[in-house]
Amino acid sequence: ASSPDEEWPEAEKAEKLARGAALKWASGVFYQPEKLEGLGQYRSRETQRNSSIQSRLKSTVQSYLEGVSAGLEQLRSAAQEVQSVCQDLGAARWALLDSAERFQGLQQMRALMAEHVQLASVVQVLPQLFSVHEVFSHILQLLHGQHLLEAHAELMMMEHLRDNILSQLHLRGLSSAQATVLSYFGGLQELNESLAKQLWDIVGSSLRLVREDPVLFVTAVRIIEREEKIDDTLLLEATFLPPGRPKGWRQKFYCVLQGTITGAHFHATRMDAQGPGLARHLAALQKDIVSELCVVKDLMVQCVPAHYNILGVCTATYHQALTSHLQDILREDLDKQALFLLLEWALRVYHSPEMMGHPDLLPEVDVSALGPLLSPELVDQTERKYVVKVKASVLEWMQRTLEVEFKEWFREEEPEMDHQGFFQSALPVIVMQMLNENIRVASLITSSLQQKVYNMALEELEAFLGRLREALVQCGKEHQKDRTIPKYYVSYLLAMLNNNLALSSSVSSLHPDTASREVPASLRAALDRMQKKACQLLLEELLLDLQPLCLQLPSCKWLSGSQLVSSMCEVIDKYAKDFSRVRKPVFTLLLMESELLVASQYLRALMQKKMVCKTEEERGQLCHRLLQDATQLRELFCGLGLDQSQQSLEAVFALRELICLKDPALLSLEVLGFITKYPDVSDEHISTLLDLRGDVSKEVRHVVLEMMAQHPQVLPENYRPIFSTILIPVPELPFCLRKGKCA
Repeated sequence: ASSPDEEWPEAEKAEKLARGAALKWASGVFYQPEKLEGLGQYRSRETQRNSSIQSRLKSTVQSYLEGVSAGLEQLRSAAQEVQSVCQDLGAARWALLDSAERFQGLQQMRALMAEHVQLASVVQVLPQLFSVHEVFSHILQLLHGQHLLEAHAELMMMEHLRDNILSQLHLRGLSSAQATVLSYFGGLQELNESLAKQLWDIVGSSLRLVREDPVLFVTAVRIIEREEKIDDTLLLEATFLPPGRPKGWRQKFYCVLQGTITGAHFHATRMDAQGPGLARHLAALQKDIVSELCVVKDLMVQCVPAHYNILGVCTATYHQALTSHLQDILREDLDKQALFLLLEWALRVYHSPEMMGHPDLLPEVDVSALGPLLSPELVDQTERKYVVKVKASVLEWMQRTLEVEFKEWFREEEPEMDHQGFFQSALPVIVMQMLNENIRVASLITSSLQQKVYNMALEELEAFLGRLREALVQCGKEHQKDRTIPKYYVSYLLAMLNNNLALSSSVSSLHPDTASREVPASLRAALDRMQKKACQLLLEELLLDLQPLCLQLPSCKWLSGSQLVSSMCEVIDKYAKDFSRVRKPVFTLLLMESELLVASQYLRALMQKKMVCKTEEERGQLCHRLLQDATQLRELFCGLGLDQSQQSLEAVFALRELICLKDPALLSLEVLGFITKYPDVSDEHISTLLDLRGDVSKEVRHVVLEMMAQHPQVLPENYRPIFSTILIPVPELPFCLRKGKCA
């Protein structure tokens, strides 16, 4: 047998620790001799303390032992009870096995009981089943008398009866019997349809009923809400769904209301989509929609539950129906007035205080969240259609204006004059007023439409200037055939120049943006072409009057001192007086071009090889005549207001210096100065001038022409050519026989 220390090593360890701790405590306390006197007190105190600890340990161990004893007693009792229960269960099991055959006889009783319950249920509903058709007749009478709530209550009762029977059959798997029940309750479908028809008729007349007598409308809404609750309940249970469910009458309510709104205003017979007819139609829509939305907001909202959001639904219906309706109208071939009306109505009127922003509708009605009435793409497409129509109208008006203007050119009286005495016509005023008015009208819609019309106006104005220029050319051809037609040809050309100036100064005012009024380059070019053509026709007219006089140059009669240049001055002065009827920028231009024309014609006449100075005396006479003529012409143009620095007659004075040079050997130096001043002069021109002198040898001519070849000239940037327009006549070739030699 093992010792207690081997069985309880923890106790031995604890005892050793306790002894060590006690020795340590005692050595610390009794280290000093004087402390030994209290040894007896310490011993008695520790003795009492040990006694107290031992007594507590004994009581604790005693309580544990008592608890263990009680637990063992309870376990012994529980084991006895379990054994007793097992014996009882065994006895019960044998008893059940003995009575199993007797329980099989109860199955028949259970089946009889279930059949009894079914028969009892049938017996309970038999009075209702027998009265079904009578109730159907009563419901029909109530519907005819518009007692809709009572009719619907009985209808719900019949549906509930039918649905209960069908549900019981469904649960018991007797689906074959359902057809019999449905056939028996077949009248319910007709009554439902009759009730629904009355409800939808009421909903279709709701806008009128809520103003006159809202009771019927409220009744219809209550019935619809009853049906919605039944639908929700059946869908929530989801065990058996009777035929015809869910009815979805609330959704049908919305569809009927929307269809009524759409049909009343947007599915009418074909309307007049042009001008006044469309204006009346849009005005009627505006009035009716505002009026009906006020009825919905003030009256109908009070007759339906809040979750119907009836005002929002009606507003969205009107908005969507209008969008579709306007798209249908825009598919027609509309004139410009109709297109303008639609754009103005959709973009301006619709959102204005006169319609959807009406004070009576705010703030409840808000169409800003519904999107634009017309999409940006459709607006742009419609604006382009409008611009095409306006363009056609503008083209027609401009063509008519041009035809009237063309006829006026052939009148037997001068064109009208403004307060300053300048010739003019109504053409620029008519054209600019027409274009300005179209741009102004477009600005009432959108800035994009205004810009489109502005671009179109510039294009049409440019095209009109081209046609006007062609008309001037045609008029010039008529005048060439008979210079008496038109009688006031020059005056009307001057009026056209003033008109062109007026158009040029007015075209910038067409621009929508006052800060940016730059005229397009193509339009400026068209205005310039128009001005140049009119100036050209005037100068051609001047040339026709000058040519008979220029043909007499040079001649012996002219050389001896005729009044030829004086006659030219009279012609020039006459035209200058006419030119004074045009405004200054063009007047100065005409003077400059006239002076250039006179100078070139004078020089051309001298270079026609009609005259050769045979003696020094003849050269002196020629120099004298050239000086007199050039001086007289220069003074004339200076008197007319053309500065000497702007004149081309200086070329005549320079040419005279070549003729007057005494020593032909110095000609090369003189010619070099001449071609430097007039770089467009050619070898042929110089050769002709040398021929005119009559004293230039071949050697000198060769030196001069060689010098010119060594000093090629380049035209300066702003140089006004004069000699390049003068053609030298080609010398006639000698006549040759076929087999002979040329002389």
